[in-house]
Amino acid sequence: MIDAHRLIGPVPFDDLPEDPTGEMDRLGIDRAFVTHTLSLYSDAAAGNEALLALDDPRLVPVPVVVPGETGEELPGVRMVRLCPERHRFDLTGPATLRSLSALGLPAAVDLEETSPAQLRHLAERLPAQRLLVLNPGYRRLRALAELMDEAPNVWAEIGTVNTQGGVEWLSARYGAGRLVFGTGAPVADDCGPRFLLDHLDLPAEDVERIAAGSLEAMV
Repeated sequence: MIDAHRLIGPVPFDDLPEDPTGEMDRLGIDRAFVTHTLSLYSDAAAGNEALLALDDPRLVPVPVVVPGETGEELPGVRMVRLCPERHRFDLTGPATLRSLSALGLPAAVDLEETSPAQLRHLAERLPAQRLLVLNPGYRRLRALAELMDEAPNVWAEIGTVNTQGGVEWLSARYGAGRLVFGTGAPVADDCGPRFLLDHLDLPAEDVERIAAGSLEAMV
């Protein structure tokens, strides 16, 4: 089981563990793709430096890319994260397009940082770019579905799709191969997504695909 969306590092105004592996062990999560909180809330370059210094094979680094600032040489990285709202850049602007083209890596984007329309435009401009939508929620399932209808290079994280039958509905439309397990922990609760995964009304092979196979295929 692989958590596609986890944070590491201090969080302002909250008391959170620095080492996520204890909680991962408790929930049976083997590996996690992690982003440093400093990259999200403050200095992307400094956070990326701290992240890439991690020496734990269970924690896969997902650095935050700010086009034109953080560089395009990220050896050993399998996925990057974009935060256009937090870091104030245009998700579909020329700098972002150049940066993503140079990197050639999948990119994760929180839906609250952008819009389905922007993501669709990005997917159209870069049809080979693999995009993982984080925190899509359940209230925007129709908008997410329209995006996934038009953009076959978009995957969705299921951690916040916590309405009855929501993940099953997405799986029926797009296949489990475009759905990815993630939690957003420790800022968000990780027990809920873990419980959701255990109780999906899907064939075992589809649950296994969501738990790990889809993410592995994407990266």
